[in-house]
Amino acid sequence: MLPPAFSRLSQDWSADPTTMPTSRKFLIFGLMAFGQFLALFDIQIVSASQREVAAGLAAGADEVSWVQTAYLMAELVMIPLSGFLARALSTRWLFVASCLMFTLSSLLCGLSWSIGSMVGFRALQGFTGGAMVPLVFAVGFTLFSGKQRALIPAILGTVSVLAPALGPSAGGYITDVLNWRWLFFVNVMPGLFIAAACAILLRIDGANISLLKRIDWAHLLAMAVFLAGLEYVLEEGPRHDWLGDETIALAAWASAVGFVLFLERSFFSTSPIVSLRSFRRPTFAFASVFNLVIGFGMYASISLIPLYLAMVRGYSALQIGQTIFVVGVAQLGSTVVAAALSQRVDMRYMITVGLSLFAASLWLTSEMTSQWGFWELLAPQMLRGFALMLCIVPSVTMALGAVPPQELGAASGLFNLMRNLGGAIGIAVVNSWLQDDSRIAAARLSEAMGHHAAPVQEATAALAAQMAAITPDTAQAQWMAQGTLARVISREALALGFDDVFRLMAFMFIAALVLVPFCRPAAAPPPPDAAH
Repeated sequence: MLPPAFSRLSQDWSADPTTMPTSRKFLIFGLMAFGQFLALFDIQIVSASQREVAAGLAAGADEVSWVQTAYLMAELVMIPLSGFLARALSTRWLFVASCLMFTLSSLLCGLSWSIGSMVGFRALQGFTGGAMVPLVFAVGFTLFSGKQRALIPAILGTVSVLAPALGPSAGGYITDVLNWRWLFFVNVMPGLFIAAACAILLRIDGANISLLKRIDWAHLLAMAVFLAGLEYVLEEGPRHDWLGDETIALAAWASAVGFVLFLERSFFSTSPIVSLRSFRRPTFAFASVFNLVIGFGMYASISLIPLYLAMVRGYSALQIGQTIFVVGVAQLGSTVVAAALSQRVDMRYMITVGLSLFAASLWLTSEMTSQWGFWELLAPQMLRGFALMLCIVPSVTMALGAVPPQELGAASGLFNLMRNLGGAIGIAVVNSWLQDDSRIAAARLSEAMGHHAAPVQEATAALAAQMAAITPDTAQAQWMAQGTLARVISREALALGFDDVFRLMAFMFIAALVLVPFCRPAAAPPPPDAAH
């Protein structure tokens, strides 16, 4: 016979999970949110340590980039698939299995012996970790209602932004203190704890194994080709001339064909892997578009600021982490505000303020010079962190607040997919913008120097005189002076390129405001009994 305490913990609440004690609800939700944090944290954890990983596995720069690409491709496929698998296996066993496989693949990543093994294990890690992200949203909206439900998008929004933002700096610190293999070993103990605890506590629905016998394999394959191909194009395109590269062009063609077949199967299959019925609700559709834009701005800004600090200011990973940490601080402060407002204010007003403040923060950042550091970036970053929660909370509430319980898994998968797609598109697009705008800025600076040759010659001569103190060779001193001037021009052109990119992103957020008046407040979801 089981002890009474264990019997209470393992009690089955799948008939009506809303009746379980509040403390148990928050315990389950907290455990799952921690699992979501691990999955999102690992997206960017390798980005600051790619050189060390490449050296440890004897890989080239192009090869090590696949450590990131493989994770993102696999994760993108799993996110919309998680709704179907949760119905077939139950939320409990899908989350536990995902957490265990994520933990195992993390261990295997740390034990990798070649770049091929690393890429394979990272793909498995991304695929299994991808299931945990939408499941937390679905469970949160299933368990809670009223004021408690208002906390769900605020908490998960904070996790969704903090985890990938902390990844690069934390990864750089772990690599400096220990070594790159510990980037993956740190997941093992937390992963095992979360899996064990959820196996005991997470009992909110039942399994329907018969669904696995009716899988539409064509739909599954089409979705995998579409999403993985799209992620590959977006991730590798900026580095390899987009469709000018034969492999990227082939992946783009395969993704387009997969997308057409995916839509055909979604509409006409008797047992679709991913249901698109949620898009029939205008509020969900508009909220998904907002999530796409938010994902674009969120992940692009997370990518751009560290890039600026590294390339223009020459900051270390630790200095970058210290500089961007204020975004998370501002988010934590705005979480309470956003949760409180979501109970009192029309979501359309709230997201209008959020998008406007986000655009303002991007516009302020577009005034950067090559000398900006922590203090200059403080106000724009804190404003962006505060605005993020005023964007995320209403978009999540509008998207999932009126979805019936039996459709929450599929709707959550689609909604989270839109954010990740926005992030993938955003990072790819801003990298291309940055390359183009920096080249244009460099050409304009060179042209301006041609029109003002005398001051340039004086500056070069002054630099050469300083270099003469280092080397007695006059020709070498002149060459060193010209090289220094060229680096200054390149740095200033890069700073101007960053400014142009942030300005374009600000215009995009302003354009998104046009959609707000077309949204309609979502009706309350039917009660559990009516839903069944």
